Amino acid sequence: MRYLFLTALISFSFNNPKPNIDAMIYDFNASSKRNDWKVVNDDVMGGISNSTIEINSEGHGLFTGEVSTENNGGFASVRHQFDTKIGKKTKISMRLKGDSKSYQLRIKSKLSDYYSYVHDFQTTDNWETIEINLQDMYPSFRGRKLDMNNFNSPSIQEISILIGNKVDESFKLLIDKIELI
Repeated sequence: MRYLFLTALISFSFNNPKPNIDAMIYDFNASSKRNDWKVVNDDVMGGISNSTIEINSEGHGLFTGEVSTENNGGFASVRHQFDTKIGKKTKISMRLKGDSKSYQLRIKSKLSDYYSYVHDFQTTDNWETIEINLQDMYPSFRGRKLDMNNFNSPSIQEISILIGNKVDESFKLLIDKIELI
């Protein structure tokens, strides 16, 4: 009888796996890899903005560069792909130190989506934690808000941080961690 119960329990566990609900999206540290993140600038459409992401000596992500509006450009971004279930989490929390400029947090529920869900956030020149409600993130494609519902998906597969304030400017953003809360 005991073996029958164990067999049933093991069978149930394999046939009903727990969803991968990981609150930590990315925790920058000294062993983080720069190539976990991909830089995407306006040069994909003829612009000349440039940016980089590095891991600095303190183990923080350092997203820096120059945004140029020449050649119909005007943005720089960095993105990270992963796959996680949201579960009961309702917000994205980011611990970062900015440069008093405005940025966008962008997420995709599926990599195949042509649009992202977007929310602007303002930085200061101090370390701070910024929390963004997932349900407040609106769908956007190439800077245009789409006539669709706000974010309401059980998963996220990509996160991006973008700067595109329609002005020529340099920027510097330190990122400590990004997580679901």
